[in-house]
Amino acid sequence: MEVQAVTRNVRMSAQKMREMTRQIQGMKAVDAQAVLAVVSRKSARLVAKTLKSAIANAENNKGIKPETLVIKEAMAGTATVMKRWRPKARGSAGPILKRNCHIKIVLTD
Repeated sequence: MEVQAVTRNVRMSAQKMREMTRQIQGMKAVDAQAVLAVVSRKSARLVAKTLKSAIANAENNKGIKPETLVIKEAMAGTATVMKRWRPKARGSAGPILKRNCHIKIVLTD
């Protein structure tokens, strides 16, 4: 049985987030929580929060024990990009792209 959790519009680029999601893919959910607790990155905290939500969904909605859960899919996709402008030489403007991402974690027993 599959359970998922999605965190949308996280203020971090998907490229930075993918480093954490690739690391935990295929692991047991409890082991992945332990790994993410040790890593000192903002992306690890956000992925851990989404993983905790997915585990809670499995426990409360489906009645599955957390020890039996395995991460089937952990992915980070791009979201909308905030576009800002920075003054440049001779009166022109240069773009600043503030990237966002969505985190999706699918657990299975």
